[in-house]
Amino acid sequence: MVSCYHDDIVFSDPVFQNLKGNEAKAMWHMLVTSGKDLTVNFSKVKATDRKGSCHWEAFYTFSRTGRKVHNLIEARFQFKDGKIFRHTDTFNLWRWSAMALGIVGILLGWSPLIKNRVRSLAQHNLKKFMTANNY
Repeated sequence: MVSCYHDDIVFSDPVFQNLKGNEAKAMWHMLVTSGKDLTVNFSKVKATDRKGSCHWEAFYTFSRTGRKVHNLIEARFQFKDGKIFRHTDTFNLWRWSAMALGIVGILLGWSPLIKNRVRSLAQHNLKKFMTANNY
């Protein structure tokens, strides 16, 4: 993903919101290197010279809890200079939290409290990763 991204990339999903430039590139680097059992499948790929979309599925163990996750994601892209300039992923954060967090996610994954906690931890981990890897 890093090599596919324009230098001015803006990435957003339900957890990592509005990452720009090196933040978006570092996020992928972090996710791939920390996801020891990460598998990704994609389908329904559509693209023109200006925009694109695909469906992708990520299978991995959430490191914080050791629980298995199967995330279903819809991706939309905008291209500039032959690279991805805007990337927006959508997925059901409540569904994800039920798999990743177990009973807490099932009961409270819909709530702003859990959503904001997940986002805050993800942002903290990204900043820590960026510092450790000189981004």
